[in-house]
Amino acid sequence: MSKKGRGSNTHGHGTSKKRRHAGNRGGRGEAGKGKKAKHKKQIGLAEDVLGSDKGFNRPKSIVEEEKAINLLEIDQNIEEFVEEGAAEEESGKFVFDAEEAGFDKVLGKGQLRNDIDVKAPDFSGKAEEKIEESGNEAIEV
Repeated sequence: MSKKGRGSNTHGHGTSKKRRHAGNRGGRGEAGKGKKAKHKKQIGLAEDVLGSDKGFNRPKSIVEEEKAINLLEIDQNIEEFVEEGAAEEESGKFVFDAEEAGFDKVLGKGQLRNDIDVKAPDFSGKAEEKIEESGNEAIEV
């Protein structure tokens, strides 16, 4: 039916008597939540399956999101970090300062192919492992 059933009294739903009263929609309120299979089940409100909605969410103004960077990103962009002043080059070895670059934590995705000592307020376990495996230093600030 075109143009949303304009010009039709029933909008494509047959006689108007079919659409009267609450029985047409399965009852009022929470009716039909019974145990028989033919009754409508309320999806999303089964607390025994999904758990309850108790508790609270902390206000977004209080929650501080940690900004993290992966080893892969440090390794690939070390030249840019030197230009920005977030890293220094000393006799062929780089010293990257995560805090200076605006990061709170160093994560362990990727590897360090360049000689880079990393200073940061926090490291993941894998990041610290990988930095030391590559012969560099993980310096916690």
